[in-house]
Amino acid sequence: MSIASSPGALAGIRVIEMGQLLAGPFCGQLLGDMGADVIKLEPPGAGDPMRLWGMGDEKVQWEVIARNKRSVTCNLRIPEGQELARKLIANADVLVENFKPGTLERWGLSPEELHKINPGLIIARMSGYGQDGPYSDRAGFGGIGEAMGGWRYVVGEPDRPPARMGISIGDTLCATYGTMGILAALHHRARTGEGQVVDTALYEAVLQVMEGLVPEYDYNGFIRERSGSILPGIAPSNVYSCKDGPFMIGANNDRIFGRLAEAMEMPQLADDPKYATHLARGVNQTELDLLINAWTGTLTIDEVDALMIKHSIPAGRVYTAKDMLEDPHFKAREAIIEVETEGHGKLKMQNAFPRMSKSPSGVRRVAPTSPGQHNAEVLEEVLGMAEAELGELAAAGAI
Repeated sequence: MSIASSPGALAGIRVIEMGQLLAGPFCGQLLGDMGADVIKLEPPGAGDPMRLWGMGDEKVQWEVIARNKRSVTCNLRIPEGQELARKLIANADVLVENFKPGTLERWGLSPEELHKINPGLIIARMSGYGQDGPYSDRAGFGGIGEAMGGWRYVVGEPDRPPARMGISIGDTLCATYGTMGILAALHHRARTGEGQVVDTALYEAVLQVMEGLVPEYDYNGFIRERSGSILPGIAPSNVYSCKDGPFMIGANNDRIFGRLAEAMEMPQLADDPKYATHLARGVNQTELDLLINAWTGTLTIDEVDALMIKHSIPAGRVYTAKDMLEDPHFKAREAIIEVETEGHGKLKMQNAFPRMSKSPSGVRRVAPTSPGQHNAEVLEEVLGMAEAELGELAAAGAI
């Protein structure tokens, strides 16, 4: 795969990314994929702990989350590092940070101080509980946001404790909403010239995707419980067992269910009072799922898939990464690309998303291999620093 040729929709926007682990860096990844110049500040030495994250013997998650970024080391815990950050931020459009609330203020980098030197600056702050409120000074990770935002309680089997997804969804949701806020703030700045603070809390980001969970309780006194692989009352919509593995079928619409009944060679099901309507199927959900599972168990995944396509029924295979890499649709849409990385050679990873017709996003720069890899390049380009000044910063422990 060649490096993307399009500059991206956010070309010309400079982002300073501060903070570590997932929420702030994922926000930086999204902005960088869209063309922003993302300058990542890492602590001197080991850098961002994300460099060591991932599964398997070789840790490659960094290659995704740090793509389209330049690494500059900056010791934010000493005055010299704080002053360096202040100078970089003065020349930026966006600051992304995910420190515990109050940290920037202790470093003399509060929004009030930063807006004095850069009135148009957009400051995206990501934290467990937000910048105010009685819990704001508590430490927070994505999993805690998932728990307090309502996600964990409804995930898992009803007779077992709350479960989790195998990814850090709380962090990435927070980062995605943070990115949305940044884009809106850029539009506001284009009209008014004003910068502002985008305050994104992990638990509130999770809360946003919880559908009717709150009003259902407020109006009906109904509390959603764990329901395993189904949504109660939405049937059939489940993962069913074929001879050679699982397969997902979603046929909860009346007309689609009629087509599923035809595919199963049981057309009478569509007229059976127990299954003929959405409400009836919800009441008899368990019985219906057992009936469908008995049918899929007589067929292979390929055979069920062919029938679903023939009868125009929403359905899909339950993919692993291996399946994705072999799928022709993923290939045709370039959902997964191959990048020639500096640290791990050719590496397949998810492409930039969403797709844009006039200003495509993409990978223009591979992840930096070492903290501070772009110190000289960035500090000369942005601040006009000479080699001697870089030496002084290094001697002071700032970079």
